[in-house]
Amino acid sequence: MENQNIQTEGEPLHALMPLLGSAFAPGHCLETVQAMEDAGQRGIAMAEYYYFSGQPEEAAKAAEPYLLSEDTSLRLSACLVYAYANLATDHIRLARRALTELQNFFADNNVREDASPRLKTMSSFVSITASVLLHLPLPDDMRFESVNLMMLEPGLRFFFCYVQAHYVYLQGDYGKSLGIVETALAFQPQVYPIPSIYLRLVAVMDYMGLKNTEKAKEQMLLAWELARPDGLIEAFGEHHGLLGGILEATLKKDWSEDFKRIIGITYSFSSGWRKVHNPDTGHDVADNLTTTEFAIAMLAARSWTNQEISDHLGISVNTVKWYVSVILSKLGITKRSDLRKYMLR
Repeated sequence: MENQNIQTEGEPLHALMPLLGSAFAPGHCLETVQAMEDAGQRGIAMAEYYYFSGQPEEAAKAAEPYLLSEDTSLRLSACLVYAYANLATDHIRLARRALTELQNFFADNNVREDASPRLKTMSSFVSITASVLLHLPLPDDMRFESVNLMMLEPGLRFFFCYVQAHYVYLQGDYGKSLGIVETALAFQPQVYPIPSIYLRLVAVMDYMGLKNTEKAKEQMLLAWELARPDGLIEAFGEHHGLLGGILEATLKKDWSEDFKRIIGITYSFSSGWRKVHNPDTGHDVADNLTTTEFAIAMLAARSWTNQEISDHLGISVNTVKWYVSVILSKLGITKRSDLRKYMLR
């Protein structure tokens, strides 16, 4: 995957991540893909559909033909889908190749005089998105301001608001992150289901950081209403570790089969995610806990008491104590305060 056939000012560019940027009524995702007139856009949108519906193997296969496309928007879209699909299938070398391509593309176009503003915006969008979602530090020359939102399709503008909100969340400013989410959702002229799902999941994370579990549950169910009709469950599995047990509290009982699929996604995606994140950051996020143990560990690491965890998850205080002792034993630590070293940030 080498940077070649790069468009310059005046040459046409198709939409970047066409499905991600599309408005459609929940339940009509596949119809939206099939209605796309351009074959390339339809093909990459199908790869997106496979990915967002938790079918990473099919997503990688559908994206692969576009990795060397002469159309830069198709190539960048393919790299982003291909990278994350291969994380989820434990093909780390392939995922890294695609991620490196995105970063190299950004670096090349950041200094090219003939690169159009839209091309620079597109390369910044995919590079920043890839870095933030892996919880990797942004390179010194990479700035959110380099993305001119008006040069992106409306749906992508809202998804980039999610990326910004996620980044601010990682800095620990839950109120500011929530403000970004609320503003983005308030200004959506139409329903953009995929960006909206991701935005609402960050809202869940923010509310959990603020210990407002009722608001967190409300946002989770709103996200689920958008996702369930089309089976767009990937985002829930990706974010499980940051959701603080909300999935268990809201979906496990009434949507047990969907919940099982989401947990399967969590295990496969988080395994690949850690294999890039941990060595690149030196932060050893725990990989030997069950999803329930990880959720409890995240809450305990954030100073939730046993009683608060008990009330939130609907389990006894003694059960919480037992889980915490198992978690400490698995991680080889003795103090609850040491949990932060092994949890997501």
